[in-house]
Amino acid sequence: MNWYLAVLKNYAGFSGRARRKEYWMFALFNIIIAVVLSAIGAAISTQIPYYLYLVATLVPSLAVLVRRLHDTGRSGWWFFISFIPLVGFIILIVFLASEGKPETNQHGANPKLAPAV
Repeated sequence: MNWYLAVLKNYAGFSGRARRKEYWMFALFNIIIAVVLSAIGAAISTQIPYYLYLVATLVPSLAVLVRRLHDTGRSGWWFFISFIPLVGFIILIVFLASEGKPETNQHGANPKLAPAV
């Protein structure tokens, strides 16, 4: 849960780097919360809580995605490869799942070597 809250605290931080664990733990909690809100919405016959949650987490989700791409040595603009039909999303998932660069790059120092927040 700390990884999820850390991403929300860095709400619109598009600079820097994000570890794989930070990104995937945020994605996991994001999916769990979205499924629970969707189920609640189905029970009360409205999806308003679900849509409000999606809107509220849109910017933090994009920010952590861009920071994750920075960790792999890529620009945040690589996000747009996901719009290529069929293969773009797969390529983006491979980028997000790949190991970060161990050395310091133009986006900052290796977050694995940084002290825990």
